[in-house]
Amino acid sequence: MAAQRRREPTWDEFGRDIGIRLQRARERAGLSQERTAHLAGIASYTYQKFEKGESRPGTPLNPRLSTLLSLCRVLDLRLEDLLPDPVPGVPLER
Repeated sequence: MAAQRRREPTWDEFGRDIGIRLQRARERAGLSQERTAHLAGIASYTYQKFEKGESRPGTPLNPRLSTLLSLCRVLDLRLEDLLPDPVPGVPLER
């Protein structure tokens, strides 16, 4: 039986999946969005957009690596656990 190839997600879908993972980890940690943002050194508004899978309204999530690592530290996550698989194959447009 041939292995089925999974469809690559769009950047919008990829960002939303990261946002869901952030929200679930935050809730498991018993933290508010505001407290999570403060501990990670980012603005509450920025973190709220991240949980929606956006960097700015209408644009897919595209945070800095240092921000992702800070959030992983705050939420006791490994970066690998935060990032969905597969990764979109098309470069993110700027």
